[in-house]
Amino acid sequence: MNPLELTLVRIGFLAVLWLFVIAAVGVVRTDMFGPVSQRRRRSAGRQATLPRQPRPRAKPVRSARSAPQQLLVTAGALAGTSLVLADEQITIGRADDATLVLSDDYASTRHARLFPQDGQWLVEDLGSTNGTYLDRQKVTQPTPVPIGVPIRIGKTVLELRR
Repeated sequence: MNPLELTLVRIGFLAVLWLFVIAAVGVVRTDMFGPVSQRRRRSAGRQATLPRQPRPRAKPVRSARSAPQQLLVTAGALAGTSLVLADEQITIGRADDATLVLSDDYASTRHARLFPQDGQWLVEDLGSTNGTYLDRQKVTQPTPVPIGVPIRIGKTVLELRR
């Protein structure tokens, strides 16, 4: 192999190596801070100078007996922890500002959210690395959560209870 070919092979190898390093840094950044679109929406919200007007809330039509009252952690590091359900969403992940902060290596920073809509609770995966599962089915879109059906996020299992 002549010196020119050897130099081109070395340059090619370095280029591939740098592409791998850049891709790895991008994955770590996305896992830590969320996708770029979420960061832009959050920063755009901080720059707004007008105060937010509270939206009038329509009360969902649901019976008090069948509505879930709490979110219970049934397995994982936080087993036994429960959250009282209000009419606000619950964010789940490793981020310090999440409603339910998980210390689970398999949970993303902003992993999933539970939110009320039309009298029922829905779970939505927020682009997590390892996915969110509702009774062994991977959640790919906002999905209604029946009472007592397990929601798995990494090693943590959650359930809605009355």
